[in-house]
Amino acid sequence: MRAIIPVAGIGSRMRPHTHTQAKVLLQVAGKAMIDHIIDDLEAAGVDGVTLVVGYLGDRIEEHVTKHYGHLTLNFVRQQEMLGLGHAIAITKDIHKDDDRVLIILGDTIVKADFRKMFSLGDSVLGVKAVDDPRRFGTVENEKGTDRITGLIEKAENPPTNLAIVGVYLINDPKMMYDGLDHIIKNDIRTKKEFQLTDALAEMLKNGHVMRSFEIEEWLDCGKPETLLSTNRRLLELHGSGDIEEYQRRYPKAVFVPPVVVGPDCEIENAVVGPYVSMRHEVSIRNSVLRDCTIGKNAALERVILHDSMIGEFAVVQGACGSLNVGDHSVSCQNGNL
Repeated sequence: MRAIIPVAGIGSRMRPHTHTQAKVLLQVAGKAMIDHIIDDLEAAGVDGVTLVVGYLGDRIEEHVTKHYGHLTLNFVRQQEMLGLGHAIAITKDIHKDDDRVLIILGDTIVKADFRKMFSLGDSVLGVKAVDDPRRFGTVENEKGTDRITGLIEKAENPPTNLAIVGVYLINDPKMMYDGLDHIIKNDIRTKKEFQLTDALAEMLKNGHVMRSFEIEEWLDCGKPETLLSTNRRLLELHGSGDIEEYQRRYPKAVFVPPVVVGPDCEIENAVVGPYVSMRHEVSIRNSVLRDCTIGKNAALERVILHDSMIGEFAVVQGACGSLNVGDHSVSCQNGNL
């Protein structure tokens, strides 16, 4: 089983962090977003990954090669942001002869029984019931079954509330690529982009069988507030770091689980948690933190923060409330550094 993960987007909703960092490399629950995705896929038996890269793609390639070099890796560069359909189409030379291929989006973390999905035989689309399906591609099932009879991308009046969550298991990649070639050749676009949903609809029209598969959880990382919510949920799911070890290392701090603390940090006179994750070499002094993600080498002093994202090498002093501070930034609210 091989997987395609499109990660070429610029992540404009995650600024200022994506001015200097690829969105999928932002940390959530103690590790990069892309690491959560690949770790779950590898645990399910996926042994090869193709990443469609664009903005800051060299950094993504360097990170994934360093941490997942034991997998079969391919990197394809998307020169123009022409939509998800276009991103998948440019992987044709690598995957057109595969028996099956899994496509999973790079800005969401899904919790699903992938092994059960792989065992179903037909092509399978991951779905989840949502309150406002207009923002998503949606599926329509044959009454009383999981067989998909219709697909529509971001309709004003969707026929169902079953949203496509960005997980696609295709058991006829050649037919999928034929569908993508068709929509690109005929300039069939939705919202000015080539959509994978339109190519899959073409497959349905030509008799291909697809089934819907409801996933357990769908964790969005597309905006600061949703990334923080995902950080909270992943810490709940995977549990805290070793609180006893943290207390031993940092006797002048109090840790309220769940929290994850990277190596080589300096923490004193601080209350950390709940729902705080930080990378390595972070310095925290005279502070209280909850619901925060903190990048490597950040320095925080005399702060009381909640619902905050602090970038790498950022310096924050004298702040109180919620902050969104990018890499190498300085936030000093009392005028002293």
